[in-house]
Amino acid sequence: MDKILILDFGSQTTQLIGRRIRDLGVYTEIVPGDSPLSGILNPADKADKGADVIRGIILSGSPESVYENGPAPDKAVYHCGLPLLGICYGLQRLNYDNGGAVEALPEREYGRIGVKMRNAEEEARREDLRGRSATEGSGGSHERLTREFLAAFDPAFSLDALIGRSASGAPPPSAPPVAASAAFTAWMSHGDTLTRLAPGLREYGTSHTGYPAVVIHDAKPWFGLQFHPEVTHCERGLEILAAFVFGVCGCSAGWTMEQYVEEARRVLKKRVGDNPVLLLISGGVDSTVAGALLLKTLDPQAVHLMYMDTGLMRKDETKTVQANLERLGARRLHIIHCEEEFLAALKGLDEPEAKRRAIGDLFIAIQEREVARLGLPDSYVLAQGTLYTDLVESGKGVGKKAHLIKSHHNVGSPLVDAKRQAGRIIEPLDRLYKDEVRRLGRILGVDEAVILRHPFPGPGLAVRILGEVTREKCEILREADAIFIEELKKRPAPGATGLTLYDEIWQAFAVLLPIRSVGVAGDVRKYGWVLALRAITSADGMTADVYPFPVKDLLEISTRITNTVTDIGRVTYDISSKPPATIEWE
Repeated sequence: MDKILILDFGSQTTQLIGRRIRDLGVYTEIVPGDSPLSGILNPADKADKGADVIRGIILSGSPESVYENGPAPDKAVYHCGLPLLGICYGLQRLNYDNGGAVEALPEREYGRIGVKMRNAEEEARREDLRGRSATEGSGGSHERLTREFLAAFDPAFSLDALIGRSASGAPPPSAPPVAASAAFTAWMSHGDTLTRLAPGLREYGTSHTGYPAVVIHDAKPWFGLQFHPEVTHCERGLEILAAFVFGVCGCSAGWTMEQYVEEARRVLKKRVGDNPVLLLISGGVDSTVAGALLLKTLDPQAVHLMYMDTGLMRKDETKTVQANLERLGARRLHIIHCEEEFLAALKGLDEPEAKRRAIGDLFIAIQEREVARLGLPDSYVLAQGTLYTDLVESGKGVGKKAHLIKSHHNVGSPLVDAKRQAGRIIEPLDRLYKDEVRRLGRILGVDEAVILRHPFPGPGLAVRILGEVTREKCEILREADAIFIEELKKRPAPGATGLTLYDEIWQAFAVLLPIRSVGVAGDVRKYGWVLALRAITSADGMTADVYPFPVKDLLEISTRITNTVTDIGRVTYDISSKPPATIEWE
């Protein structure tokens, strides 16, 4: 099977590159960016023996700078003959390592930035690329590879036609489409830029601020982007990745989610063996799908599902969770009522990371206590529904270069780290994003109502109550949030037949702010809590846009909340995208 190797230098979106390519049907393998490549890069003749064959390499982004000893790849990457695609830091690394210069920008390029492409025909004539042969192993003339890549920037480019051509094994047309002077909006996130191109590198696209945005080598199959095509907000991003994977690397699509399920089951059986498994389950999409995978892979009698009613859950959550898990065939469901313990652990804490750590530690402490009560042997394996976004935000990506964004209770806790180091944790979803988990859930037969549930954080309402958490605040927020979600589920989405606002929104929730605001109720002056409503659209949680609510809906929802939940005196709507904000407030 053809695959693309991704060198991870610590970018928050490295796995996003991999899953975009997997969406195209091509397998990806991600390794730390500074990994030795001997033994990883296998010769193409192994394809006849059924082994996976690397057809191209992507150098990911990074929060580091190349001129400050940022992570560097094995020098063999520049001599292996395979096509290379440098993304953001990956391009800077490729340029710097081969004699170019990289320096800090006077002003950071961040978010949506326009890019203008040069006319490829004129560039080809100017650089006299016609007739030059490609590097050994690149699969065709360099002119053709350049055209194949640049075609993705042409508005007339057809992604379906490229994928269809790859699936059929048809050779490329004799004159592939060539990008004209196209312009598009890219997604950037960098503070450095190329100030001198390495010998052989040529600029084909420029940001509207005047810096190189698309770079191609004039003889080697090296391509570079000073933006992130993997992010859904980047125009033509998927087309650009497809042009590299299929047009330049010549990959054939041969990977599916069904194959992922089979591989996950094989790994689970090997890791678990005859030992019992304990899954800490919240009842949300992630842990429910993880539970379904365990129940359909292992003996259900050996799968213990432990749900903790922390008092930080949504309204009627415990009843809903129990019903959903029993439908999946759970036979060992343990419901632990521990509200008092969690509220006591959170007493006096108002700093977000302190609250997350306290919750994470208590989760594990209660789990260990309950395991002892259940009589599970020391060899039991702890399972978690951790997603890759949890690992990324907690600085736990493939390599060791990712920066901490926020701790997750099932990732950052010292106790969880200790169990992970001991090899006693399995996280079968830790390389998937939320939308991939939903696809996996459908394959496993999870109920659609569960699959379409909006994400809910592991620490629950504790990170949606800013400041100290109390029982009173939990009750206020729980009721307000239930009203918000109920209203979204009954209101039709504008212009979308049969869909509700809840269906169209990726995640929606309420946040209780640590301030009171003056108001009037029944001609009496009073102070009420301020509530913020949050609703966003996203594909994977790595980036998010604010949902553009019809004002009428917002007004009516706000009115119902303030009329019903008398302790709330004012409602606001959060209009911050991710980035710069995160989805959750804490």
